[in-house]
Amino acid sequence: MAQTGESEGTGLKSELEYIRRLTVDLRNVLRQQRELLQDQGFRLPPGTTTTLNDISKRLEVAGNRVGAMEHDIGQYRALADVAALINSSLDLTQVLNETMDTIVRLSGAERGYLMLRNEETGKMEFRIARNVDRQTLDSSEFEISRSIVQRVANSGEPVLTTNAQEDTRFQHAESIVSYSLRSILCVPLVLRGVVTGVIYTDNKIHAGLFTEQTLDLLMAFANQAAVAIDNARLFTQLRETLDEITEMKNLQDNIFASIASGVITSDLGDQITYINRRAQQILDIGEGALEYGGGLNDVLPPIDTRFNSLVEQVRDSDQPLIGIEFDTELERRGKVALSMNFSPLKDAHNHTQGVAIVLDDLTEAKRREAQIAGVRRYLPVEVVDGIRSADELKLGGTRRVISIVFGDIRGFSTFSEHLDPEKLVEIINTYMTIASDAIHQQQGVIDKFLGDAVMALYNTPLRPQADHALRAVRSAALMRADMLAYHQGVPPDERLTFGIGVHTGESVVGNVGSPERLDYTAMGDSVNLAKRLQEVAAPMQILLSDATYQLVKDYVDVNELEPIQVKGRTQLVKIYELNDVG
Repeated sequence: MAQTGESEGTGLKSELEYIRRLTVDLRNVLRQQRELLQDQGFRLPPGTTTTLNDISKRLEVAGNRVGAMEHDIGQYRALADVAALINSSLDLTQVLNETMDTIVRLSGAERGYLMLRNEETGKMEFRIARNVDRQTLDSSEFEISRSIVQRVANSGEPVLTTNAQEDTRFQHAESIVSYSLRSILCVPLVLRGVVTGVIYTDNKIHAGLFTEQTLDLLMAFANQAAVAIDNARLFTQLRETLDEITEMKNLQDNIFASIASGVITSDLGDQITYINRRAQQILDIGEGALEYGGGLNDVLPPIDTRFNSLVEQVRDSDQPLIGIEFDTELERRGKVALSMNFSPLKDAHNHTQGVAIVLDDLTEAKRREAQIAGVRRYLPVEVVDGIRSADELKLGGTRRVISIVFGDIRGFSTFSEHLDPEKLVEIINTYMTIASDAIHQQQGVIDKFLGDAVMALYNTPLRPQADHALRAVRSAALMRADMLAYHQGVPPDERLTFGIGVHTGESVVGNVGSPERLDYTAMGDSVNLAKRLQEVAAPMQILLSDATYQLVKDYVDVNELEPIQVKGRTQLVKIYELNDVG
């Protein structure tokens, strides 16, 4: 359409020029034939040639105006094409390069700049800079009047100067003088009443280059450009947001795919919206069943009669349920133990959109726990729980100061002669349970049961204790008190008594035995002395060594006894009988 309009305008100008030439030719002919016509009796009206001359001049003026109009129409059509290009594309940099090239060409400027306001700092920043050769200018060539740019940015009004060197408005602008700027045209980019940027063009050589018509042209474009730039900015922000969302979604998928827990999400209609690979493995879900849009009951295997009601409860109450355990049986995996957390699935506005289920497979953990529970019945609990690696199962020990408690049933051999073995074991187990409870209450480690005797350790590497001597004495006192209390409820023929010895000293504590069979115990003279004290203790008597007494003397009531000679020692051993402990 632009080409048609231009051709029509060009045709009109040519027609006017053709008529003007005919008028001139007619005037010349009349001048040449005036005398001949007069001789033949014809007389031309007065002023005929003058009128034709005036018509010729008017036709010339009209042709020039048509030419100017054609130029203006061409500029507006070119600007309209650029505006259409801006509004049809969201690649702002490419479009604005074309735009600035068009503005420079139409206005006759040497250079054109487009600056946008930084939304954070509020300052104008260069976005596009082009010259008459359609080349992008680098920052070293940004020779503009910043005072004019700032004036337009602050006021929102355009600035047109035909000769900046002589314009009194800018006589104090150093950049105009130093850069030898002459013709300058600067217009604002205004969007919803706010100046978002400026378009700046100039020419160092020609004064009077820009006119009011050029200003109108550039203002028309600026109104279009402001909207297009805002659209492009919104599009860029939207694209960045979408990129972030996509990145977060990919990250979420990667996290869900790598974690050890299964993750399932469903909407308000119990339709599955997400299920990760681990959930598929735990619940033994085949590939064909993993189709989003399927219902929980369609995709998941039967888990428990409580499952659906729990999902409904969380969805309706908007409250999570944590640590719900299920024992179920799957077709291929057999019996499994599961733990599930049910939580409301909320959107950005905190509105519940469904339920999120996080499930963990406890099958192997419970199987191992059952096995370990059996081992704990034969080994000290601290030993079993303290094993973190195979290195801790090697032979060897650690030298350290510990406290040792030995307790032994008195008269057991005579007692056992009159009882059936089953009844005997039942009674012994009762007394050993009393002893074990007293030891555990003070965080002691039961080393072993030796038939009718028990050995306990305090301050082992598995359980360091600064007050180990006091804990050992308290265990012994509690053991005696609990046995006396037990005697009140049983027949006299089932009342057994203990002799107890307590000693503190240096021993080697660790794994003893062979690579095939280990025993966690303590060895050394200190252990021997504790056992010897137990051997000489009377029924229900607790004997303390001097080493133990010195550590607990502020907490105990004792009777100092005569030193004794014990097996394996040449020197007498100083001992104390425990009455009470605080």
